[in-house]
Amino acid sequence: MGEIEDGEADHITADVQGQKCALVCECSASENVSGKDNLPFLNAVLKNPVCKLYRFPTSDNKWMRIREQMSESILSFHVPKELISLHIKEDLCRNQELKELGELSPHWDNLRKNVLTHCDQMVNMYQDILTELSKETGSSFKSSSSKGEKTLEFVPINLHLQRMHVHSPHLKDALYDVITVGAPAAHFQGFKNGGLRKLLHRFETERRNTGYQFIYYSPENTAKAKEVLSNINQLQPLIATHADLLLNSASQHSPDSLKNSLKMLSEKTELFVHAFKDQLVRSALLALYTARPGGILKKPPSPKSSTESSPQDLPPPMRRQDSIPHHSDYDEEEWDRVWANVGKSLNCIIAMVDKLIESDGGSEDSGGSRDGEQDLSVVDSIKTHPREDWYEQLYPLILTLKDCMGEVVNRAKQSLTFVLLQELAYSLPQCLMLTLRRDIVFSQALAGLVCGFIIKLHTSLHDPGFLQQLHTVGLIVQYEGLLSTYSDEIGMLEDMAVGISDLKKVAFKIIEAKSNDVLPVITGRREHYVVEVKLPARMFETLPLQIKEGQLLHVHPVLFNVGINEQQTLAERFGDVSLQESINQENFELLKEYYTIFMEKMPPDYISHFHEQNDLKGLLENLHQNIQAKKRKNVEIMWLAATICRKLNGIRFTCCKSAKDRTSMSVTLEQCSILRDEHQLHKDFFIRALDCMRREGCRIENVLKNIKCRKYAFNMLQLMAFPKYYRPPEGTYGKADT
Repeated sequence: MGEIEDGEADHITADVQGQKCALVCECSASENVSGKDNLPFLNAVLKNPVCKLYRFPTSDNKWMRIREQMSESILSFHVPKELISLHIKEDLCRNQELKELGELSPHWDNLRKNVLTHCDQMVNMYQDILTELSKETGSSFKSSSSKGEKTLEFVPINLHLQRMHVHSPHLKDALYDVITVGAPAAHFQGFKNGGLRKLLHRFETERRNTGYQFIYYSPENTAKAKEVLSNINQLQPLIATHADLLLNSASQHSPDSLKNSLKMLSEKTELFVHAFKDQLVRSALLALYTARPGGILKKPPSPKSSTESSPQDLPPPMRRQDSIPHHSDYDEEEWDRVWANVGKSLNCIIAMVDKLIESDGGSEDSGGSRDGEQDLSVVDSIKTHPREDWYEQLYPLILTLKDCMGEVVNRAKQSLTFVLLQELAYSLPQCLMLTLRRDIVFSQALAGLVCGFIIKLHTSLHDPGFLQQLHTVGLIVQYEGLLSTYSDEIGMLEDMAVGISDLKKVAFKIIEAKSNDVLPVITGRREHYVVEVKLPARMFETLPLQIKEGQLLHVHPVLFNVGINEQQTLAERFGDVSLQESINQENFELLKEYYTIFMEKMPPDYISHFHEQNDLKGLLENLHQNIQAKKRKNVEIMWLAATICRKLNGIRFTCCKSAKDRTSMSVTLEQCSILRDEHQLHKDFFIRALDCMRREGCRIENVLKNIKCRKYAFNMLQLMAFPKYYRPPEGTYGKADT
């Protein structure tokens, strides 16, 4: 059937049932990467590649050449270390804010002390984990047998790039990539009580029904409090910097520079003011007031503003939360006055800058006339001063702005920190253990996503349509799950569903690499992360302007799961498959929503060409029908979802418990299906090509590196329950420690 490729063959497949299978060549490390891939950019991400070469006949009896490659990624350890460092920084900052909350009544003060004790223990645990991970210098692989190790629980299991490079006689060369990784799940924590999806729902239900000693804030309000606190911490130093730049422009007597500095200051200050247009801040201030000793809020004196302009866009009247008691001596309008003073101070600065610039223009054009005696007297008074007086006249107004902003920040930070105290105070230490579990699962999911994004970016860097899609609508990221809805794997699927959904909080930003270090940098907090991907200068220059200017690039993760093993047979006959059905239906809606945005935002000429090449609407309808059919082990769902993802330029993932056995069956089937459907693989050789890849290809090497044994962990009875095309050839499976 096949011939060996040029090169040294390490092993050759045997005849199967009297028919000769494809001969396989195993490449050396230096041969396995094409010239295009030999860039430091990709070599910094991919490690320890394994490569196999095949030749298969086409339907017209010619030959196609296939290069199958599997590589580890150093991001398996790099991303978790980056994330844990951010968690430690965020938690230390939160703990400090709790300590600075001010004087509280005995009830709330005791709760705070208890929370701080547990939070400090959590920070110490994260620091210990980071110390252990830091010892793993140069590591790029966590085996399936290590999935229960505590020190490695943030690291994804068995993460690899699975790549197929096809060279066919009639078609252009094509690359097909799938990221294979163990399902993101907290294996060390265990699944006795279920996974995140169930645990978070139960936690929220119990917290909503809490007794009088806590004030209930919804998850949305808690997330909003974290968002506003983050915005405050980012915007306050930015405003202070722009205010100082304005003063610097004034000291240089530069009208153009003054205008530009004022524009930046105004934009950032308006964002700052807008951050407090929310009922949450007001209700939190009242809640904090009730928690002070005797219900008396310690109020610092309000700095006065020298401007007479009216408050800008005061928030409309807002209702208090039912769980917060009203105090007749609490002045609700005081917050509005404090908050509005920032806007007033900015208005005063704008007015002063306008007069300074107007005066400067008047001194150059002595023939100009002025309307109104008051304006004339003001301009004349400015004009008569030396030029350095610009600084002196703006300085007190800038000082007032900073004072007003400081009081707003002080009150808002304390009140919103009090909101976070409510979430933490309830059900310690369960709340923190849930946070830990979510961090673990998210870390595993993010490591895979960053790896997939970087590889997709590299392979599509010269595709203008892809780059336009990237900054216009973002990328679809499709996860294929092979977990059963039985026993522990229910908990794994519940973890995985939340971890993948949490990836919506991630945005990417492409920056120019300034050194040889091209590893990505992660910034942000638990509710919002930005991954900065570095590109060498010559690659960076080819990007669209929007991307080069730092536009955030978003991803749209979707998960479709179909259990295929014998445990799924038990679940379908005697158990419950509603979790799988719910996940598939929810994620179909997300996929359909992405498709709608894609069709609306991409240019008409692109869409016209796209329609000629693809029938996405028909595929989506077919996928929907298969999800609704509720057919047992309906693997058609996964094939359709994968096809839609590839046609939408998405990033493909395939996951099972450890990405070793079921995942190997799936990716080899996908590869052979692509060869048949897209590259005219001879129909009589489909099964033999499939068996050849499973017997001698990269995936059996994956099994070997995980468990030191060349056997997929199946037995004959288990395989009887598998769909037909997910069964390995005889002699490749047997008893193995998974």
